[in-house]
Amino acid sequence: MEIWEALGQGLTLLLEPHRMMLLWGGVLCGLALGILPGIGGVAGTALLLPFTYNMDPAAAMALLLGLAATTTHGDPISAIVLGAPGHAASAATALDGYPMTKRGEGARALGAAYMSALMGGLFGAVLMAVALPIVRPLILFIGSPELLALAVFGISMVAVLSGNTPLRGLTMACFGIMLAMIGSDPQTGTLRWTMDSLYLWEGLPLVPLTLGVFALPELCDLLVARTSVVSDAKVQNNWRGLWQGSVDCFTHWWLNIRCAWIGSVIGAIPGISASVIDWISYAHALKTEKGARLTFGQGDVRGVIAAESATCSREGGALVPTIVFGVPGSAGMAILLGAFLMHGLVPGPEMLTKHLAITYSMVWSIAIANILGSGLCYLFSSQFAKLASLRYTLILPFVLSLVYIGAFEGHRNWGDLFSLLFFGIFAWGMKHFKWPRPPLVLGFILGAILERYMFISIQRYGGGWMTRPLVIALFVMAFLSLVRPFILDVKAHGGIKGMLSEFHAPRFNVTHIFPAFMLCIFAVMMAEAVTWNFSAKIIPMIVGTGAITFCLLSLANEVFKGEIHKKREEERAARGEAAEKMHMDIASTIDDMSPKDIAIRGAIFFGWMIGFLASMALIGLIPTVPLFIIAFMRVEGQEPWRITLPMAICTTALVYLVFDQLLTIPWPGSVLGDLWPLWKAHIPSA
Repeated sequence: MEIWEALGQGLTLLLEPHRMMLLWGGVLCGLALGILPGIGGVAGTALLLPFTYNMDPAAAMALLLGLAATTTHGDPISAIVLGAPGHAASAATALDGYPMTKRGEGARALGAAYMSALMGGLFGAVLMAVALPIVRPLILFIGSPELLALAVFGISMVAVLSGNTPLRGLTMACFGIMLAMIGSDPQTGTLRWTMDSLYLWEGLPLVPLTLGVFALPELCDLLVARTSVVSDAKVQNNWRGLWQGSVDCFTHWWLNIRCAWIGSVIGAIPGISASVIDWISYAHALKTEKGARLTFGQGDVRGVIAAESATCSREGGALVPTIVFGVPGSAGMAILLGAFLMHGLVPGPEMLTKHLAITYSMVWSIAIANILGSGLCYLFSSQFAKLASLRYTLILPFVLSLVYIGAFEGHRNWGDLFSLLFFGIFAWGMKHFKWPRPPLVLGFILGAILERYMFISIQRYGGGWMTRPLVIALFVMAFLSLVRPFILDVKAHGGIKGMLSEFHAPRFNVTHIFPAFMLCIFAVMMAEAVTWNFSAKIIPMIVGTGAITFCLLSLANEVFKGEIHKKREEERAARGEAAEKMHMDIASTIDDMSPKDIAIRGAIFFGWMIGFLASMALIGLIPTVPLFIIAFMRVEGQEPWRITLPMAICTTALVYLVFDQLLTIPWPGSVLGDLWPLWKAHIPSA
């Protein structure tokens, strides 16, 4: 009875008019920050925290949780409409959402994203309400060995995300893990793969890597194709599409519930990055849904539902350890923990006894914020869906300007922008050489977690950590996930003998350039790693050896069996069958163009990006924005001045008011920084 009374008291607290207004304000801020690439809810929560000083605890939590719960509602907009996820949490959504947009079903994908986000968010809130009184012994049972095993299980998902190219997926996952180890080794202080750059001492930030790997290749292809994402003739009725997407969520309600459960449970585990939740959920759907291997990655609405329901349920889960133990389950929750202490709320038993009504007001805040956030998204989605039919010259300059600013949020350093450019070029090559991108990001996210908990487990438990029941179960599941594609391949060929019979004389072609390039990178990285002390190099050497092994096997498979695969694709095409899906990634739509034209136009795209950086170095970021927009629109599309000037002025005003005045981002230095106040650098150029 005490719990029901606390639930009622919590709702009564929240329904006070001034608290509901603050919740509305937090929801609006969360949606706005979610749409902007690279900014995210952490910056917004930190920004709003000082405004809560004079508020009562329930009002402060309503404002902050309103923002935290709805940031992910805005994430899928750019991922679905443009194929350019602004945050790591929406990258999996783009795999099926963007193909749906390209065939005219963008509104349906958005409708499915919003409804699954609503259902996932509400499930997370309900689970939090139920779990709070009983969760303490469960979380105490999870130690570093279990976190390590969970990270290994997450990495094993690359076999699923790699489709029928598991060796390529494993190669890129190992490369992602190696990238995660760049910087100062936490055990010995050894500098690993920093190339004598101070920027890399603390490691690569996630945001520039994510934007470079997923956003830039799709934007580049948009310029290469020189068209809109989808023609007007293909665009379905927006309201009908939104309704259909919502119906899809109820049709696949069991998938929605399962993925929301995954998001809530993993979100409640401190130390596991929230950025990996959507990938694990997506891989779960890929393994369990009927026919998913044939349709996921090509515009299956179930892929959107799986990713979004898990992503939006995590906030309820992440709040549980924050309240019960004072251990934040995410970066945003770490800031929220500061708000707890600022308002005299001490995490622990008091939050479940003395302040139980305030605790349940947080549950209601998350639930109502999800309803409000989804409602607002539905209201404006018809306009968002129309963006896909705009000419590329109207979309690219605005989006690229925001991508630069979002990437700069990583370390607020020139290195962020160079990382963005490098990974953009690298990932564009991956896409067109048909190497999967999701395993790279998954490996990067989980790499640091894997190494950290490996050392903690060994130091604390010795070899006994491998005998813990949950560790054994997760390792077995990871092993089965990794070997399953190989077992299926052997069965498909009628045994090992059938596989070996397909080998022929070696034949080389241009597609073998990429694996050869990767082998050179691995060789250089391993040669440097050999010189480090044992503790610093043991994990990198193991992972590097795996990367070289998988890459060599993949290259050998292509050299000795490539003609067989090519012949099968030609036979399928002759029969009118769809091409076999190589891996879970956004397929290229410009493969019918000549390689020469693709390369030239791709070089033009990245030339524009380099020009943006050069202008920033000379005059600063804000003055570069209008110059870039005007130059791009006039040169690329001969857009009239009546369209070009308003676009340049409005975008510059948005950047200045939101990022400079509101978020007070310290811009990188410039050569002419002392000649005009807007050019004056807040920090010295790196």
